[in-house]
Amino acid sequence: MTAPEVGFDELAAALEAGTTVIDVRNPDEYAEVRIPGVRLIPLPELGDRLDEVPKGERVFVVCAAGGRSLTAAETLNNAGYDTVSVRGGTNGWAAEGRLVESGPAPA
Repeated sequence: MTAPEVGFDELAAALEAGTTVIDVRNPDEYAEVRIPGVRLIPLPELGDRLDEVPKGERVFVVCAAGGRSLTAAETLNNAGYDTVSVRGGTNGWAAEGRLVESGPAPA
């Protein structure tokens, strides 16, 4: 099963609405540049941190370019979650001139 993919306008609307957005990149990538409001759950840790992924609501998943987020979304959907992958990822978001931030993950 392939997870649905969405674009940046859908992601922007989801962020504005307070929808959960998970970033599955590595912590160093997240600290370098990220979309404001995303929650870091690195892909290798996802299986151990499923309790942090809300069930019963749509969750957006983002990575650097879209490959890891698609893998994560497929895995989550197969486990009964409702997730979509953000096509183009953080790199594409930043390349469009959309708001990004950097620094260590918030506590």
